[in-house]
Amino acid sequence: MSTDRIVEAATRLFAERGYEGASTRLIAEAAGLNIATVSYHVGGKRELYLAVMERAHLAERAALEGAMEVFTPDRAGIHLLLDRYLDFCVERPEVPALWMRRWLSEADDVTSLEAEYVRPLIQQVVALVEDVAGPGTDLEFAVWTVIWSIHGFGRGGVLDPEGRRCRTDDPDALARFRAHLHVLADRLLGLA
Repeated sequence: MSTDRIVEAATRLFAERGYEGASTRLIAEAAGLNIATVSYHVGGKRELYLAVMERAHLAERAALEGAMEVFTPDRAGIHLLLDRYLDFCVERPEVPALWMRRWLSEADDVTSLEAEYVRPLIQQVVALVEDVAGPGTDLEFAVWTVIWSIHGFGRGGVLDPEGRRCRTDDPDALARFRAHLHVLADRLLGLA
């Protein structure tokens, strides 16, 4: 279907180039269609961006809800939740890329996405882990810290001794980051 092809092409380009760098013409070319066909199926660039972000949100929400269904209120449950989210971000790198670009001031005129998509998921996770966290823990900041860490590692990676970037496609770096993420969450939640 043309709509799926358009949204997939737009997702790739918005993730790679950002909202400003991905023109409707470029998206149409990447989808193998003309601009009129893109406009007919999804409307203008703003509507296309909203469709891309909705699809990204639905995928992220499904991954988190699946992890929350098997959550246990203990350290192992926290680690499983982290692992599932990290695995989702590794499998779908375009989703964290879209959010990172957005949080770095992309498409500022589209103001409803955080309230509609991000806030409810953050609140679900906070409610889920509040019985596990130590006293005085700022759970909202703890969740955001994990998100920023995962998205930052996925996009920027870490430098190896030779100065090369190691990201989620490097099995050793990914295993090391996963272990670090567990320690970070334990400390953030007062479990260490």
